[in-house]
Amino acid sequence: MSVAALVLAAGGGRRYGMPKALVEHEGSLFVERAVRTARAACDPVLVVLGASMLEVWQRADLDGATVVGNRDWESGMASSLRTGIQGLQALGSGIDAVLVLLVDVPGMTAEALHRLAGHAAPGALVVPTYDGVRGHPVLLGRDHWAGVAEAATGDEGARSYLAAHAAEVVEVDCTGLADPTDWDTPPGSVEP
Repeated sequence: MSVAALVLAAGGGRRYGMPKALVEHEGSLFVERAVRTARAACDPVLVVLGASMLEVWQRADLDGATVVGNRDWESGMASSLRTGIQGLQALGSGIDAVLVLLVDVPGMTAEALHRLAGHAAPGALVVPTYDGVRGHPVLLGRDHWAGVAEAATGDEGARSYLAAHAAEVVEVDCTGLADPTDWDTPPGSVEP
């Protein structure tokens, strides 16, 4: 099965104080880490940029990824997911499924992606769990792309679609394979 990766990196990072694609962590930008991890497990890799797109493009090493711009990034994650799915559809019919990665999960690993990719199929809906809690990335089979794009609204990506198709969702235990922590705010900060 051919599994693509879609890195959602368009947000402005309002709660973080800057676009998370540009956050430096352990010697590289969040977006570089996400692309590198995705490339180790998937082909092709698409990255959706929006906020500070020119700066991200200039600073980040996105070698091996196809960059797609989301002009509507301020409306929320759903527009980036739709933009990415359109980009995947434009690449042709050879892709069976896509792993949707969030740029602000720097602890993601190729091992977790490989485990999820092992469940790829055109009809797949796969969600990882970490210590019994659902996390990211999600694996979306090609047959679901149009429905996911249609159902996505605001800052909610595939959540409502997955809820509506709960009987089809497969949970895959990825405990210990990756750190699923989503960095919504800088370490040590307190949300208001």
